[in-house]
Amino acid sequence: MSSERESAILMAAGLGTRMRPLTEKTPKPLLPVNGRPMIETVIDGLSARGVSEFYVVTGYLQEQFSYLPAKYPGLSLLPNHEYLEKNNISSLHAALKELQKTEKGCFICEADLFLADPSILSGDLTVSCYFGRMVPGHTDDWCFEQDSAGRITRVKKGGDDLYNMVGISYFRKPEALTLAKAIEDAYTRPDHAGLFWDEVVDRNLDRLPLYIHAIRSGQLMEIDTPQELEAVSAMTRSTPAQS
Repeated sequence: MSSERESAILMAAGLGTRMRPLTEKTPKPLLPVNGRPMIETVIDGLSARGVSEFYVVTGYLQEQFSYLPAKYPGLSLLPNHEYLEKNNISSLHAALKELQKTEKGCFICEADLFLADPSILSGDLTVSCYFGRMVPGHTDDWCFEQDSAGRITRVKKGGDDLYNMVGISYFRKPEALTLAKAIEDAYTRPDHAGLFWDEVVDRNLDRLPLYIHAIRSGQLMEIDTPQELEAVSAMTRSTPAQS
C-alpha cells in the first residue's frame, strides 16, 4: 500500500445567502443537521478514509471556524481575502500552494454538504474524478458530458439525463498540478473575478483526464434553503446513520 498521503481542500468562504436568516449569524457550513455541523460530516468522512491534511478556506464569519484545528489535528485554516469581490475561483487560488504539494491526490470539497453515507469516500480512486449523481430529465444545475469511454468532455450548467455535480472532486497529483497551473494562469486574465473554478476545469479538459465517480441520491446532500435543512434533519432523525 502506498505511503503517500491524500489531502483535502474544503471551501467555506461563501455568504450562504440562500440560507438566510439562518446564515446571518452562522456560516452555512457550520449549520447543524441534528446537532452536527455540516462541514464536520465531510471532515469525518474523509478522516475515516485516511485523509490526514485538511485546508479549510474561510471568509464570511471566519472566526467561527477557529475551533476546528484543535478538534482535528492536521487541519489548517486558510483565509480568502477576496471572497466578497470574486467568485469561488478565489477560494481555490487561496489554497494553491496546498493543492500543489499534495503527495498522492487532493479532494476539493464544498464545505456546506451533509455527508449521510461516508462509504462513498472509501475505496481506491485510480483516476481523477468528480463525484456525480445521475439526474433523469432536465437539470439547471452543474452537470457533465462524457465521451464513450466515460471521460468528462464538458462541465456546464444545464442539460438532460446527465450526471450532476454534488460538490466533491478528487485530483490525483498530476492533475492537481495541472489544475493549479490553470488556476494561476486564469488569475492573470482580466475577467477572472467572475469565474467559478469549475469553469477553469472545463477550459482545460484536454489536459485534465477526469471521470465520474457515481453516487446515489441521498448519500450526499447540498442543503440550500432553511426548508431543505429541516427536511434533511427530519429524514436523518428517522433513518439510521450509515458508516
